[in-house]
Amino acid sequence: MKGPQTMQTQFDWSIASVEARPSLQYFVGAHRPHWLALSSQSLFVSHRTLRGRRSLPVARAPWALDSGGFSELSLFGEWQTTPREYVAAVRRYASEIGKLEFASQQDWMCEPKMIARTGLSIEEHQRRTIANYLELCELAPELPWMPVIQGWTLIDYARHVEQWQAAGVELDRLPRVGVGSICRRDSTHATSHVLHWLAADGIRIHAFGAKVAALRSSGGLIASADSMAWSYAARREARQVAAWTEGAPKTGGQNRLETALEWYAERIEPLIASGFCAETGATLPRAA
Repeated sequence: MKGPQTMQTQFDWSIASVEARPSLQYFVGAHRPHWLALSSQSLFVSHRTLRGRRSLPVARAPWALDSGGFSELSLFGEWQTTPREYVAAVRRYASEIGKLEFASQQDWMCEPKMIARTGLSIEEHQRRTIANYLELCELAPELPWMPVIQGWTLIDYARHVEQWQAAGVELDRLPRVGVGSICRRDSTHATSHVLHWLAADGIRIHAFGAKVAALRSSGGLIASADSMAWSYAARREARQVAAWTEGAPKTGGQNRLETALEWYAERIEPLIASGFCAETGATLPRAA
């Protein structure tokens, strides 16, 4: 296996471009792969929706790949997709779809329900997350893998950062690093605390499933984020209309690209334009 320092050189080319971006790069969650050929807005698409497709769309805009880990671990309590299978799929996506910004590694989430599902400890989830990233980099160093910091408490995340460093992976030298197990938290304050702490360490954060409230408090510290919140909102609105109006359909615009883009324009673009928490002096982390 290559040394971690050698593997990291694959990412050095893109650090300057990340630093040059004036604001957060946002990826709208999308469960319809063909939207990649239609949307000029960056999308976040799961491997689980792409795998097995005979034909793939050609991306109109840069996009990012979710490994589908939450679904896979929730269903099976372990990863059924092997690293070699995942690498083969991501190589195909990079070649046929094009404009792949990054591919999330096959990480192990650390929410209490997920820990109960796998029967493993947070420490073991963290160890397996690092081992997977190193294996993916060994199998396909040419692909833009994104590592993920996992944990539940701030102490967990701090420990995982130390474990990454001990493995020879310099997180603050990478274009972006995912922060897992934050999107299903009830406390925006807890999420913001974790994101602020990691950003202060010079890490360019990708926030999985970041809620609007978390963006308001931490957006200026984040390099990129994604969310499927638009779909949840569309389903909730449809249920409300159905309850108020006899005979109204119980499904809404959750399967329409227009709904996703309208939500982004109404909820996210204004935040990015306002600079998030610029009044507190928060800025995108930069390399020393």
